[in-house]
Amino acid sequence: MTNNTLTAVPGIRVGHQTNLEAATGCTVILCPPNTVGGVDQRGGAPGTRETDLLHPMHLVQHVNAIALAGGSAYGLATADGVMRYLEEQNQGFVTQTGAVVPIVPAAILFDLSLGSADARPTAEMGYAACAAATTAPVDQGNFGAGTGCRIGAMLGNEFATKGGIGSAAITIADNLIVAALCAVNAFGDIIDEQGKILAGLRQPPDGSQFISTLDAIRMMPAPPSELQNTIIGVVATNARLTKEHTNKVAQMAHNGLARAVRPAHTLFDGDTLFALATGEVAADVNVVGAFAAESVAEAIRNAVRAATSLHGVRALNSELT
Repeated sequence: MTNNTLTAVPGIRVGHQTNLEAATGCTVILCPPNTVGGVDQRGGAPGTRETDLLHPMHLVQHVNAIALAGGSAYGLATADGVMRYLEEQNQGFVTQTGAVVPIVPAAILFDLSLGSADARPTAEMGYAACAAATTAPVDQGNFGAGTGCRIGAMLGNEFATKGGIGSAAITIADNLIVAALCAVNAFGDIIDEQGKILAGLRQPPDGSQFISTLDAIRMMPAPPSELQNTIIGVVATNARLTKEHTNKVAQMAHNGLARAVRPAHTLFDGDTLFALATGEVAADVNVVGAFAAESVAEAIRNAVRAATSLHGVRALNSELT
């Protein structure tokens, strides 16, 4: 079976924990040893953990895992379970005293408006996602951090479109691989390869067609303040990159987010992308960054195409004319 997902990058493992009844979950990306990490956060409503240490001029060079979760800020607790799992595997930053501290940056999205707001991803789910992590092609759609995702929820669940988790991988010359995984919970529309709306805000009264979010906010200059949205994700490559270059890849990867989401990076979104470089293949950072953007755009669209209707939020092909 061809693997066109994040786990196409050798050594990367992905595990989900999914609660369909509560419409929430978490996704963990486990890294091989000596993986360099970076991050670029652009949305106005982020929920993150351990992102500062990924920036250049900070001590830590390598990361052990990335945790993505629903549950809003409560979901950051999943990283505690990931740390416990990695500590048991003796994986982490070794301090001068010999203590092992796993490095687990994390990001969350808001899914409390779907399913049960009282059920959120926990440390136990983070641990279980690690235990379930494999190199198999990543499950896409209503899995893990993508379980409770919605797109274009300005008018509520009835006129939103189901989001989810998606992934994509691109193989370049000389066995260089660039891949992405994104949980898609965007305020804006998802745009297809031809520039048309793939998913987003549905037009009342029956929601059988999409209305451009840009047109909607033109008629409603002050969108509802309770909106909480985001795209969170990871770009991974087997390229050999410095910490500075890995952060540059995360920055360039946001170009793909902006191509696939309109509008992107609003105050309602917490758009955050991590980058991982496992260091196996010599590569130019410009090439890696360019294809990182392509893989992010493809992963976002794949999330929408794989999602299924849940708790009254209709998926892409549900009841559309």
